[in-house]
Amino acid sequence: MATMCSAQIKQANSQFEIINKDIPKPDAQQVRVKVHACGVCHSDVLTQNGQWPGIHYPRSPGHEITGVIDEIGPAAPPIWQKGQRVGVGWNGGYCGYCNACRHGDFIDCENLQTPGISYDGGYSQYVIVPVNALVALPDELSFVEAAPILCAGITTFNALRHSGAIAGDTVAIQGIGGLGHLAIQFANKMGFKTIAISSGKDKEPLVKKLGAHVYINAENDNPAAILKKHGGARVILSTAPSGKAMSALVDGLGRKGVLLVIGAGFDPIQVTPIQLISGKHRLQGWPSGNPIDSEEALRFCVNHGVRAMIEEFPINQVQQAFDKMLKGEVRFRAVLTFSSKV
Repeated sequence: MATMCSAQIKQANSQFEIINKDIPKPDAQQVRVKVHACGVCHSDVLTQNGQWPGIHYPRSPGHEITGVIDEIGPAAPPIWQKGQRVGVGWNGGYCGYCNACRHGDFIDCENLQTPGISYDGGYSQYVIVPVNALVALPDELSFVEAAPILCAGITTFNALRHSGAIAGDTVAIQGIGGLGHLAIQFANKMGFKTIAISSGKDKEPLVKKLGAHVYINAENDNPAAILKKHGGARVILSTAPSGKAMSALVDGLGRKGVLLVIGAGFDPIQVTPIQLISGKHRLQGWPSGNPIDSEEALRFCVNHGVRAMIEEFPINQVQQAFDKMLKGEVRFRAVLTFSSKV
């Protein structure tokens, strides 16, 4: 039987190991995707550390998957064809019958599957995925370019377009990392007055190049006070997973403003009732999106020139890529690639 290369975590809190194993076969409503690229997302730590309940080991992480359909299950709908360029993101399959799914809110499916958590993800040469997880890739984006859009991109794009902000509103982006550098581009292209918030004077030239109209250096300035001088933010999109940093921004909201949280951390956000009541402020979280949302995010990137800043690593350097991501040494997204020599 033919074999494939796979980078896997043998058990929680262990290092990656590169193995060869049999290439799997798809079931009736599944497809097999030959992986060309897979983004390294900070959420992959959940698999590496065993922080997500119900993970079965060994497990290959990876939920920013791009490649081509290699084999199709017998009950798959005809809209998917062998050789078609596809991707798979955080929404790696949904049940279709729970309360959330019956309302069309598939990202909140009670039985949501995620590649690299629910089943082996894109740190392998081949993956088996449900057909309802597939995302059609536009020809204008390479596999490497498209990969980060399937998590970091769709999360920021979807959060902003559902935030309630309209063109001309002030939108602040907190954090200039893998999520934030894409959020700045999306906010600018959506017509918002875009304010970037981070630490360090050195980041200003980059954020201005990405499309920020204003940069706030949180090391020297009070971000909330400066946002108020700009009339208050209609939306503050918090991408850096720091509850303390998010808490300090609440007073920078304008009337009916929302602190929209997408940076997934475990420390609490502190806000008083009066901060929410005054000005009709809201605190809201936002997950990524459905496969069709990912297709729309990818098309927006094509139409408006939004691109992730990427450092590529071959699969045999997976541990190096993962460690650099954890240390913040990758600016801004790491992407694993496969070749026929692996």
